Amino acid sequence: MKNEWFEKWMLEGTISIPKVLLRYYRTLGLKDEECMLLLHVYTFIESGTPFPTPEELSNRMSLSSEACIRYLRGFIQKGFLEIHEVEDKGIRSESYSLLPLWNKLSHVLMSEEAKHEMKNRQVLEESVYTSFEREFGRPLSPMECETLKIWIDQDGHDADMILTALKEAVLSGKLNFRYIDRILFEWKKNNVRTPEEARTYGERFRAKQNRTYKSKQAVTKSEHEISIPLYNWLEQ
Repeated sequence: MKNEWFEKWMLEGTISIPKVLLRYYRTLGLKDEECMLLLHVYTFIESGTPFPTPEELSNRMSLSSEACIRYLRGFIQKGFLEIHEVEDKGIRSESYSLLPLWNKLSHVLMSEEAKHEMKNRQVLEESVYTSFEREFGRPLSPMECETLKIWIDQDGHDADMILTALKEAVLSGKLNFRYIDRILFEWKKNNVRTPEEARTYGERFRAKQNRTYKSKQAVTKSEHEISIPLYNWLEQ
């Protein structure tokens, strides 16, 4: 007996419900019963009944057929649902399409992603200002703040690249905006896009400068007495 019920259950089939609908239907302005009605429409479509009647929908819900008609009309007016006319072997029929609903959900997702990226960018930009003030040991001047804004908004430098350039300036012992601006310019000109690439780029040029400097030392100086300067980006 149990096997018969299980087989019947399995024959009913299953349906995959988009999680994004359950997560964002309230963002779209849908009520709980409206979302449930749309899910029933979706279930009918997936089960081979593309145009369920209000009575068929009402039988599966605690809504009257009149309420279902009212909601369905509202879905079409608000752009959640479409009715398509199809023709098969000369027979015309109608079907529901939930493509407008999926399109709205995709826009919600893109909007949420944009908000998330903007929030992350704001956090990074705030860390840039904080890091500069910490390294300079003082509040930044209005002109310095404007320079940071230009680097980010006009020059298109990523916040993490600006912070990497700041570290490079600290390492070189040349903590000033002109020097940092030159570093960023050189990286952009040479298509250096990530902090990892920037570190490799700086190490390569420092190594080259060190070799050149060593070759110019006087023979009277021992190798232990040679002082190797750090890479000077302003001499590029």
